[in-house]
Amino acid sequence: MIDKTTSIKEIASKIESGMTLGIGGWGARRKPMAVIRELLKTDVKDLTILSYGGPDVGMLAAAGKIRKLVFGFVSMDLVPLEGHFRQARQRGAIEVMEVDEGMFQLGLKAAAARLPFLPTRVGFGSDVMTTNPDIKMITSPYEDGEEFIAMPALKADIAICHVNEADVAGNSRISGPDPFFDEWFCRAADRAYLTTEAIVETDTFNDPMVALQMPIERNLVAGVAHAPCGAHPTSCGPLYGIDVVHLQHYNGLAKEGLDGYVSDFVTGKSLSDYIESAGGYEHVRTLPLPIF
Repeated sequence: MIDKTTSIKEIASKIESGMTLGIGGWGARRKPMAVIRELLKTDVKDLTILSYGGPDVGMLAAAGKIRKLVFGFVSMDLVPLEGHFRQARQRGAIEVMEVDEGMFQLGLKAAAARLPFLPTRVGFGSDVMTTNPDIKMITSPYEDGEEFIAMPALKADIAICHVNEADVAGNSRISGPDPFFDEWFCRAADRAYLTTEAIVETDTFNDPMVALQMPIERNLVAGVAHAPCGAHPTSCGPLYGIDVVHLQHYNGLAKEGLDGYVSDFVTGKSLSDYIESAGGYEHVRTLPLPIF
């Protein structure tokens, strides 16, 4: 069996300036924040980010690492407005492609199927086409002759996602209620890397019901890094919820910038150092799960 285990730092080192990076998770849920914080320590810049955004987008934008952002939303769920993203967008510091959440999904699926686009009706009756004049229309070649929006493929060089469990071969499980589109980020990328709450034996996945929680095939995975509480301050159900107080503190720094936050929580800190500075493992693992 191929051993794909690696480190958080090594995953971050694979991300180079100018790349397109797909980030799994959803808002303030199961974001690979350990890798995002590691990226803050590097001089990587000019990234194109594909994300259903949360603090991943805010931190990278505030650090000046994003050239272009493709997104369906940027929110931290219980903290609705991501202030650092707002500041970057209002300053015109980043180029944006804002699309409907369903269009975003179709863009990932087009890339996964190695297609240039997928047709959709999603986007009609909105300003999606007004704000994205480069998105084209296509006419059905069949008798109906209907016109559709041609959602372009959203292809990534690298995707990073956070999962509940993984083995050394890259088999993985998302046991929370929010798997959403992580598999499509991985399928749409040339290479995908996972951070995981726990490295487990492959036999852990023998139960057929567990297999239903394993949407990311191991052949898609180039590396797996052990990152307990690695989604904090976002949630990783059923293990821990969103750290609302931490996110409120982070969000409150939007006008003054990210430097103070980076100094307190990122610079010179390993993942375990970060978790201790955020209240410790026991605190994180007792954060209440959100109810939506």
